[in-house]
Amino acid sequence: MAKQKKTPRPKAQTPKGFRDYFGTDVTDREAMLQTIAGVYHRYGFDALESSAVETVEALGKFLPDVDRPNDGVFAWQDEDEGWLALRYDLTAPLARVYAQHRNDLPLPYRRYAMGPVWRNEKPGPGRFRQFYQCDADTVGAASVAADAEICAMLADTLEAVGIPRGDYIVRVNNRKVLNGVLEVMGLDEGETREAVLRTIDKFDKVGEAGVRELLGKGRLDASGAYIDGVGLSADQAEPVVAFLLAKQTVVEQLSGKAMESGLSFEEKWNSLFASFAADGPQPGEPSVTAEDVRRWNFEILKHLSELVSDSAVGLEGVAELEQMAELLNAQGYGPDRIIVDPSVVRGLGYYTGPVFEAELTFEILDDKGRKRQFGSVAGGGRYDDLVKRFTGQAVPATGISIGVDRLLAALREKGRIASSERGPVVVTVMDRDRMADYQQMVAELRGAGIRAEVYLGNPKNFGNQLKYADKRGSPVAVIEGADEKAKGVVQIKDLILGAKIAQSASLEEWKERPSQYEVPRADLVARVRAILESSEDLSA
Repeated sequence: MAKQKKTPRPKAQTPKGFRDYFGTDVTDREAMLQTIAGVYHRYGFDALESSAVETVEALGKFLPDVDRPNDGVFAWQDEDEGWLALRYDLTAPLARVYAQHRNDLPLPYRRYAMGPVWRNEKPGPGRFRQFYQCDADTVGAASVAADAEICAMLADTLEAVGIPRGDYIVRVNNRKVLNGVLEVMGLDEGETREAVLRTIDKFDKVGEAGVRELLGKGRLDASGAYIDGVGLSADQAEPVVAFLLAKQTVVEQLSGKAMESGLSFEEKWNSLFASFAADGPQPGEPSVTAEDVRRWNFEILKHLSELVSDSAVGLEGVAELEQMAELLNAQGYGPDRIIVDPSVVRGLGYYTGPVFEAELTFEILDDKGRKRQFGSVAGGGRYDDLVKRFTGQAVPATGISIGVDRLLAALREKGRIASSERGPVVVTVMDRDRMADYQQMVAELRGAGIRAEVYLGNPKNFGNQLKYADKRGSPVAVIEGADEKAKGVVQIKDLILGAKIAQSASLEEWKERPSQYEVPRADLVARVRAILESSEDLSA
């Protein structure tokens, strides 16, 4: 009889493109979500938690990856409901929810939603297949006042989570203006128009030269592969390039000397906003006033009007941008926080009007030690066609989505999240037959609102108990052996002070400031609380 093969053990590893979250990763994210939810709630938005699973039909062909619509989802076939998929964002489910429950919901319907989304895309450094988003949307409001409100709320949200004014900018554009440019070019709906839109969407990656090449014959990408171009002549491509460079053209004409440097235009532009920070411009940085940028905004809008002067829809888009700027300025959201920027293009197949993006303007070091801008952490815009897919009736909508993981990474880069959650007080076990006594101590600490636990491992080796407390980041260990029990006392080991003394103090100083001492059993809670209250000063 042949020997039966053993079933191989499964590999203990996360699937490619996914990750596990531990301790402070989870608590930091939860704290941020609560802060963001507080801002959204203050603006009058209600919470919504929709299903993580939708029908593929309900999700539709609206994936941001326009080259692979419907290919970027995790989908499976269900016997009763056909093809199902994990949601790839929080907006497509909102369209389904509103269409399904519209008779019971107010109009406009203002909702916020938070949770994980999944995309079946190629993972890379910092790019995962599962990540958190935090959205707010208004459904049923056609006025650009709704878009302006979303931008204002986004600025408030960034400041609430710890990104100060001067370290971010919200950039605003309008899809209708681009439609006007394409109309002036004579590009109707069709393959060429879609190819131009895909090329424009790559502007932030390939820059002006890359866009010119892709609108023309094509270009070699970073891997050496040749990408075929759209096939436009240089003259045909010029209106698109002029649209994308409208901000750069106007600002360089009006600011002149302030923009002269070896930096890229975006780096120069972002450096201007240091002058709006609370501590003013740094030495060597250009001095730019809010009035300067208001003037630039006005001239940019004027320049855009000239580009689309023969297009009614293009001029409508410019007028909407002007109205948004007026509404935001009236509320105190000036160009130090929100600006007009035609280079914002964001998933062009998705949006129908204003689009916006929040960019962090401070510098970080990449993996090779080179300075670079942190970049975008949120984006959104007006999408008036999603609900119509279900109802056949046009329902205007606008919203914003914040990438929570990127925003957390930004705060860590700036040192605004300590990421060092304090562990529980650990009550050690000196006598396993007296577990009830130790559980009573823990109950008293927890009853006083103090995080605490009894050591539940093998108590034979006391040193291992203290190693466990250190690994948990515990501030205090409580010790009560037979002798302490008989005397009605406990030993308090201040692990925070002990670590500080071990790092920087001499033996004499250790003796003068003992990190372990004896207190009456009745004083346990009070002494532990005193250590916890003073621990922030000691760890500073």
